[in-house]
Amino acid sequence: MFYNMKKIIFFDADGTLWYPSETKYTKHPVWVYRKYSNPHEARRQMVLIPGVIQTLRILKKKGVKLIVLSTNPREPNEANAIMQDSVKHFKIKDFFDEVHATREYLESKGEFILKIINKYGFTKKEALMVGDSYEWDYNSARSVGVDALLIEHNYEKAHPNTNKVKRRINKLSDVLKFI
Repeated sequence: MFYNMKKIIFFDADGTLWYPSETKYTKHPVWVYRKYSNPHEARRQMVLIPGVIQTLRILKKKGVKLIVLSTNPREPNEANAIMQDSVKHFKIKDFFDEVHATREYLESKGEFILKIINKYGFTKKEALMVGDSYEWDYNSARSVGVDALLIEHNYEKAHPNTNKVKRRINKLSDVLKFI
């Protein structure tokens, strides 16, 4: 493979690690937060995506740093607490080296990615972003020169720029083909 070994992988949360049990990949998961303003109630509507634990376990055994970056419109301290509670709720906290709620503007994830890879001394080529949104995940990483994978979902296929995406996966475990 022509890509460097990935040493750090960033994961979006909603739609990437977990999704609403009611709609799965047919509707963007943000609907849950609009319907249930209480984040704990919204979380109860979510289920871990099949294959997440096995994939994270393999990546950790390979020594890959794993980071959650998920956009949240709430105040930073509250948003980060919600993200920490979510990874605990799904019993996947121990897989992650860091968990962050990014800000609600498109460049935020890219800024976090650069800050974190610099913190660990990695190069952009050693990093990978995995997410379900062209704008918020895929393009955010690509705009700062970091490789990205877009998970195929029915709700994202309608986005006008998804035809530009060359690296797609059908399920989270497919990330293992790119490390």
